[in-house]
Amino acid sequence: MLVVGIAGGVASGKSLVARCFQHFGAEVLDGDRIGHEVLQEPEVIQQIVHRWGDGILDDGQISRPRLGRIVFGPPPDGPEALKHLERITHQRIGEEIQRRLDLARHDPSRQACVLDAALMFKVGWDQMCDRIVFVDTPLKIRIQRSRQRGWTAVEVEKREANQTSVLEKKSKSTDVIDSSKSKDATYRQAADLWRGWGLQLPVELFEPSTLFD
Repeated sequence: MLVVGIAGGVASGKSLVARCFQHFGAEVLDGDRIGHEVLQEPEVIQQIVHRWGDGILDDGQISRPRLGRIVFGPPPDGPEALKHLERITHQRIGEEIQRRLDLARHDPSRQACVLDAALMFKVGWDQMCDRIVFVDTPLKIRIQRSRQRGWTAVEVEKREANQTSVLEKKSKSTDVIDSSKSKDATYRQAADLWRGWGLQLPVELFEPSTLFD
């Protein structure tokens, strides 16, 4: 089974590329989603409440918006808070990613597994991957896409400041997809890579509109 990492800047189109590979038959491990699941673990909740108090809770669960305002706040408090949160969560997230990869390897029908995790290089999860696809999109376009999510250019800058630089991500990747054009063009590049890796596309492959929502 081939393990493929997805890398790129904020709003570059990583999720679209991951969905394309999923359509071809890959299992997708979403690092953000796994991170959200880790935040629901009782021991993690206890440690976060111990650090930031009950005000971080919403109906007994960690309020991600409140936590985000703390860890992405201005220096020096914001960066220090982020480091503390990472000490609580990163090892758990990595262990869960590895567990799911091990399960996927036991599925004889699974050709590939995709890891979509923004912090992949920062915490060393790229070492789990056989190939890494860099999703290349100019900053101007990524900022435009981010505005559709309700993020400002400043918020994009803050989030990327806590990740490996875009240039370093690209230099450490084995493959590149240009996601600056149409979603259909991105899809076709993903299919070309899949075949180039020696993987079989589904016999009845079609281009589902759900990928392009």
